Amino acid sequence: MTEKTLEKTTARDSKALVTTEGRTTIADTVVAKIAGIAAREVNGVHALGGTASRAVGALRERIPGSTTNHGQGISVEVGEKQAAVDVQLVAEYGVGIADLAAGIRRNVIGSIERMTGLEVTEVNIEVQDVHVPSEDKDEPQERRVQ
Repeated sequence: MTEKTLEKTTARDSKALVTTEGRTTIADTVVAKIAGIAAREVNGVHALGGTASRAVGALRERIPGSTTNHGQGISVEVGEKQAAVDVQLVAEYGVGIADLAAGIRRNVIGSIERMTGLEVTEVNIEVQDVHVPSEDKDEPQERRVQ
C-alpha cells in the first residue's frame, strides 16, 4: 500500500467522510448508541444514566413493542471530523473506578473511531452511584403488624 492509501484507511482519518463523490454525515444518536453499547460491554458497569433516566428507561421497556434505548446515559457532540462523549453510569461495588473509566474510554473510543471514522477528542465519565448486589434482593420485610 502507498502512504496515501494508508492515510485514507486509518480510523482516525475523517477524510473518508468527505470525498469527491460526496459527504457522509453521522447523526448524534448514532454516535450515542455506539458509545452506549461499547460502555455496557465493559465489566463493572451496572447501568448507564442517572436515577431519572434509568427510571424512565425502565418504564419505557415495559411498553409492549418498545426497544431498549442504547444511548441512555450518553450525551455526545458530533462535528464533521470529531466527536466528544459524556457518560453517566452506575458502577458495580468493588470495581476500581479508575480502571473502569480507563476501560470504558478505551472501548468507547475504539468503537466510535472504527465504526464512524470520527476522531474522539474526549470521553468524560461521571460515576453517579455504586450498585451493591444486596440491594437487588427482594427479601421479605418483617411485618410490623398482623
